[in-house]
Amino acid sequence: MCKKNILRSLTGILVLGMLCSFIIQPRKKNVWMIGDSTMAIKAPDKFPETGWGVAFATKFKAHTEVQNRARNGRSTKSCINEGIWKEVYEGIQPGDYVFIQFGHNDEKVHKPNTGTTIEEYKTNLSFFVTETRSKKGQPILLTPIARRAFEGEKLVDTHGEYPDAVRQVADSLDVPLIDLTTETSSLLAKLGEEESISLFLHLPEGYPNYPKGAIDNTHLNEHGAETIANLVVQDMKRQGIPLVNDLKKKR
Repeated sequence: MCKKNILRSLTGILVLGMLCSFIIQPRKKNVWMIGDSTMAIKAPDKFPETGWGVAFATKFKAHTEVQNRARNGRSTKSCINEGIWKEVYEGIQPGDYVFIQFGHNDEKVHKPNTGTTIEEYKTNLSFFVTETRSKKGQPILLTPIARRAFEGEKLVDTHGEYPDAVRQVADSLDVPLIDLTTETSSLLAKLGEEESISLFLHLPEGYPNYPKGAIDNTHLNEHGAETIANLVVQDMKRQGIPLVNDLKKKR
C-alpha cells in the first residue's frame, strides 16, 4: 500500500512538472517582413540572388521566428490588393514586429496595378502602421535600399521622393525608422563603382542558373544580403529597439 502511494505521488509530481513546463514556455515572437524583391526569399533557380531578409532571419535566437512575406515586384498597393497584407495582419500577435520596406516598385507609376503616387504611398504605409498597432504589434519602417547607379564615379539617386515619404510617415506617426536608403547609399559611395559590384548579382556567362550571366544592380547576392542585414541590426542597436534582445550573441 505504501509503495502504491509513493508511486502515485511520483507520478503526480511528474505530470505536474510536465504541465508546468508546458504552461511557462513563452510564445514564440514573430518578426513579420513585408516588402519587395530586395528583401524576399528567392526560388532555388534564382540562386545566388538573395534578399536581405534571408540573412536577417539567421540573426535571431530560437524563440524568435522571421516570417518573410516580401515578394518580388510588389509595392504597397499590390501587397494590399493581392491579400499579402491580410495574411500578415491575421497572423500578428501582441509583441510581434512588422518590418515594412517598399519603394522600388511603388515608384513605377507607369504600372497601374503596382505604382503609387507619393500620397498613395504614404497612405498605404500609414495603413500598415495603424493596422499593426491595432493588433498590439510593433511596426518598423524602412526606406528602400539604394540601387548601384553610378554616373562617372558618383552614385546617383534613383528613388526620388519615395524615401523622404517614408521618413515623413515615420515622423508623423512616431514609428522607428531604419533609413536604408541613406545607409546603403553611403556604403556604395564608400566602396565605389567597382568594389560595390561585390554586393550585387553580377555573374559571368555559364554560371549555374544564369547561363547568359547577369548584370543586376538592384538585386543582391549572398554577400550583399548579409551586408544589408548587418546594417539593419546595427541600426536597431543604435536606436535601442527592444528586438535587439532577441538577437543571437556573437561568438
